[in-house]
Amino acid sequence: MNLGTPVAPTKKAVRAFLKEFLSDSRVVEIPKLIWYLILYGIILPFRTPRVTRAYQQIWQGDSPLRLITYRQVEKLQLYLNKIFKDDVPEVACAMNYSGPALEQLVNHYQLQGVERFVVLPLYPQYSATTTGAVYDQYARMISRARNIPQLHIIKDYHDNPAYIDALALSVKRQWAISGQAEKLLLSFHGIPQRYVDLGDPYYQQCSRTAELLAKKLQLRADQWQISFQSRLGRAKWLSPYTSATLEKLARENIKHVDVICPAFAADCLETLEEIDKENRVIFQNAGGEKFHFIPCLNDDDSHIKMMAKLLLDCMPVTESD
Repeated sequence: MNLGTPVAPTKKAVRAFLKEFLSDSRVVEIPKLIWYLILYGIILPFRTPRVTRAYQQIWQGDSPLRLITYRQVEKLQLYLNKIFKDDVPEVACAMNYSGPALEQLVNHYQLQGVERFVVLPLYPQYSATTTGAVYDQYARMISRARNIPQLHIIKDYHDNPAYIDALALSVKRQWAISGQAEKLLLSFHGIPQRYVDLGDPYYQQCSRTAELLAKKLQLRADQWQISFQSRLGRAKWLSPYTSATLEKLARENIKHVDVICPAFAADCLETLEEIDKENRVIFQNAGGEKFHFIPCLNDDDSHIKMMAKLLLDCMPVTESD
């Protein structure tokens, strides 16, 4: 499962997606009446045109996130086909928003006699705003179900060795092409600081991922930094903010940065447009010279093998040679 994406780069489709996404109380914890006044009176009218233009810049006949997720499904299925002698698990994708929904897929497969499911939310670091919404879908589903399926949700994999290895490999590939930058910036999606203060483990898990990756790459403390992107509204979010960090680095005479986004399992608007376009310009306008965005793990073989390992760890299987 991943977050979801508009069905088209149009104002109508983007507005529908933003409405569904931002109406989830897991994402925005503001009293409904107050929030709906803000959402319908300010955010949807003013944010929809800007987000639509951003999607139009990265659209590839479909949303990159959806295209990449389909490729992940196909490659993971091929990988599992080689592992299992029989009763090969079938791989499918669901989304938190815009569909297909988890309940829709589970109902479909239950009609075919499937009784056991493993759900892999493609959020390496757990947050109530993301993986929590997956659990909500499951809770709504079982509250209506007669035949409740046996279902296991993988909560997070922020410190899984295969995940860290895959991230490190992607960085080393970039270094082989452009040389090692003066600074590796690890930009994670942000959440409101208040959520962390109330017990969301996201910040701690992001920090742990960053520390493990830096150690794997044998980086000194001054060679890497963590930041947070995609802030919405005026409330305090996790900091430092990625845009401000890149501007500060450039003004400190850092000329070459690499940016990786470890919280994203597939390239999307937040990586392809916000980081590789918008934040590239911020860094260069402040005096930076070389800016390299390191793509998400996407459908790389190391990522697919990591997914398979996560699934196999919670499934009784008979493996072939």
